[in-house]
Amino acid sequence: MSHCVFSEVIPYVPRVTDQDLKGRITASTFALAPPNCVFDSLVNTTDKIWLVVTFTNASSGFKNPTNPQEIPPYENLYSTHAYMTMKSTISQYPCNKEKSGRVLRVGNESTCKNDNNPTRCNGPLPSPGPYRVKFLVMNSNGSKAETRWSGPITLNKAQVWQTLDTWPGRRSGDMVVITVILSILCGVVTLGFLCTVCYECFKLWRNGPPENVEQQRQDHFQSGHYDTHHIPSTPPVPPPPPVDTPGPQLITTSS
Repeated sequence: MSHCVFSEVIPYVPRVTDQDLKGRITASTFALAPPNCVFDSLVNTTDKIWLVVTFTNASSGFKNPTNPQEIPPYENLYSTHAYMTMKSTISQYPCNKEKSGRVLRVGNESTCKNDNNPTRCNGPLPSPGPYRVKFLVMNSNGSKAETRWSGPITLNKAQVWQTLDTWPGRRSGDMVVITVILSILCGVVTLGFLCTVCYECFKLWRNGPPENVEQQRQDHFQSGHYDTHHIPSTPPVPPPPPVDTPGPQLITTSS
């Protein structure tokens, strides 16, 4: 059974980042400002820095763990209403202005949501909360230092689809322009298709029904005359000469 462990309290209050970014607070996550330059005078390179996440009404009853085996996993959020995640070291929170744009996204790991094994997962938060968070420094002997608790952090509530406003006047100008262009393109394509169909029907009506192909083939071979105009005609054969009839033979007799 865990017991109360006294650790040095650092006068730092975690807060949601002030950066103007989309998704600062969503339905299952929120973005924290990293505690840069907060632990430099107290933390060694071998110490571990954890983020404690609890429901607001459970923060006062949270007991700092005395050893690594007592660190509450993500799955404990549903039973003891608290868990520890995002283990890091002092090197990840340096006093470096070049990394001032970084944020800590709480609830960013969706892959461990359905994992039945206890993990140190940074899983999605199951409800709007509200939640409180604090940073806790641990070494081999237990808790060493901690920050103050943050203020209540309430997540966005998912909107029921029946309540969504579908009136076009609520849409942005870009969306209206895109919708109009797509509608015009669809109308042009439809009109072109109808014109093509009407044109083909008109051609069929003007030319009449096509003749029977088989009948055309039969007519080809039923011609009774074969004209050979390209071959010169043969001249008529002359009649044979008349056969000479032998006349009466004259017999000469001596007187």
